[in-house]
Amino acid sequence: MTPIPQENTCPPPTADGEQDFADAARGFLARLEPGTVHDAEGRLVWDADAYAFLKEDCPPTAHPSLWRQSRLVARQGLFEVVPGVYQVRGLDLSNITFVEGRRGVIVVDPLISTEVASAALALYRSRRGDRPVTGVVYTHCHVDHFGGVRGVIDPADAASGRVPVIAPAGFLEHAAGENVMTGPAMGRRSGYMYGAALPKGPTGQIGCGLGQTTSLGSISLIAPTLDVTVTGQTETVDGVRMVFQLTPGTEAPAEMNFHLPELRVLCVAENACHTLHNVLTLRGALVRDPSAWARYLTETLSLYADDTDVVFASHHWPTWGQDRVVRFLEEQRDAYAFLHDQCVRLINAGRTGAEIAEELRFPPALERAWHVRGYYGSLSHNAKAVYQRYMGWFDGNPAHLWQHPPQEAAVRYVAFMGGADAVVEKARASFESGDLRWTAEVLNHVLFAEPDHAQARDLQAAAFERLGHGAESGPWRNFYLMGAAELREGVLGTPGRGAPDIVAALTVEQIFRSMAVRINGARAAAAGRMLLRWEITAPGPAAPAETWTVLLSNGALTPIPGDAPRGEDPDVTLRLPRTVLDAVMSRTTTLADAIAQGHAEVEGDVRVLLTFGTLSDRPDARFPIVTP
Repeated sequence: MTPIPQENTCPPPTADGEQDFADAARGFLARLEPGTVHDAEGRLVWDADAYAFLKEDCPPTAHPSLWRQSRLVARQGLFEVVPGVYQVRGLDLSNITFVEGRRGVIVVDPLISTEVASAALALYRSRRGDRPVTGVVYTHCHVDHFGGVRGVIDPADAASGRVPVIAPAGFLEHAAGENVMTGPAMGRRSGYMYGAALPKGPTGQIGCGLGQTTSLGSISLIAPTLDVTVTGQTETVDGVRMVFQLTPGTEAPAEMNFHLPELRVLCVAENACHTLHNVLTLRGALVRDPSAWARYLTETLSLYADDTDVVFASHHWPTWGQDRVVRFLEEQRDAYAFLHDQCVRLINAGRTGAEIAEELRFPPALERAWHVRGYYGSLSHNAKAVYQRYMGWFDGNPAHLWQHPPQEAAVRYVAFMGGADAVVEKARASFESGDLRWTAEVLNHVLFAEPDHAQARDLQAAAFERLGHGAESGPWRNFYLMGAAELREGVLGTPGRGAPDIVAALTVEQIFRSMAVRINGARAAAAGRMLLRWEITAPGPAAPAETWTVLLSNGALTPIPGDAPRGEDPDVTLRLPRTVLDAVMSRTTTLADAIAQGHAEVEGDVRVLLTFGTLSDRPDARFPIVTP
């Protein structure tokens, strides 16, 4: 059998490579023992101990560079960054940071789940005393940086102003709304990307490059009480002065760095980690702008480099020493600038996204920098993302303008190649020769033409496994291994838990937009025109009521603030509190039950409301990926 091909190779060992291990261990104070966290019902939320196998030498079933990265990232425990700044790492995909003030502690980025955030705070307090939480900072709007907030503070403390919650402008809209439109599909692909359902071990899940995997506890959200609206904004919380830099549209649509001038410490959120990040994450998202990303890092250097001795991020380990901080940020900046500019140069030379991905390589100095390796966002799929950002899905070749969809194309390909059995035998020869990329491509046609072809399923699973074992990118490895597992075992994954806090943070318009993308257009068009008036009362005497008109016309739902245009009378009017609307959206009740129990009122033609309720599809979050 030929060696497992790898999509890229490790740089030669450097002093920086050894420095990473020293930095990842520096300031260690204590670990969580045992390294497991459970929820109130006893379900396992996090298991750091499952990665103990990473202490062994790299096996042939893993890329040595990814194995090295996972060993670094899997270290869990409480670490001192500098006196007064502490991190708990290795208890979730992200880090939680504690900045000590005069009487308590400010929590930065409280992880994904309340359970792990609470465990991290308890670990911090076990060494630093029972300090109250006196502030919370969300550096950006991704769930691994806010979801555990109820594990560290009570919402009443934020509402009363006792504990300020600081976030970049636009945080709440993006935090609540990121998954409104394509949440089910993104959630399904996240299962592949992070591989949480895979067994942990040398042949299975070993990490995802950015962290080990995602925790599986309760997700919460407390709305910010203080927005950062301009770069240079300075806030003092519990005696700690923080100077903020807004970086919207980099790693997240709402993101910010902050500087602690008295401590000469800089937090760069997720804008500079010990990996090349994603321009387009494989779970799905809007394409990010690596050119803007690079410009903001240039601004970061200009604003803070002269006054910074330590830089830390919301993932991985800090970097100490002013010269090393500058080099780290410059190389991160150069990586995103090079990626963007060279992709655009090649676009203008007529290359397609796939061609650019095959051709593009970092220059030697960046190739030797461990922290821009493709552990999370690979150069290959990022290059395709830059192409997509500027040029879209079409490569300009008219042969690709009106192709058959995958299943229809697969039937034709397989017929042209002599039938499924013949294709599998040819693919087996490719597999034996080590041409795994081609093996996977041709077998994909067989499986989309004949999904139950047993030999094709087995051989494709084997090809995926070997491709995964050779991947330096954690998400690539997880995608391949999840695909192999599902070919053998069926659809895998843990059903996602509801997040009522996130639903409550949606605007009413966002709720109606989420309804719109669930409407079955054909059924709605057949049902005819409908006009529904929604009168929604908000909790609290100071909160305003909202009136919306929802028009269903030609199979499309259009939310209109206020009354219907031209004074048209609605077919039906609903009156309900926002809390009831949230419960309906969270599926903890139904609109029919809310009406029957007197929690909502209906006026007008109830038949219209009943019909409207039949026009939405409930997304299937367990749809197949590697078969039709």
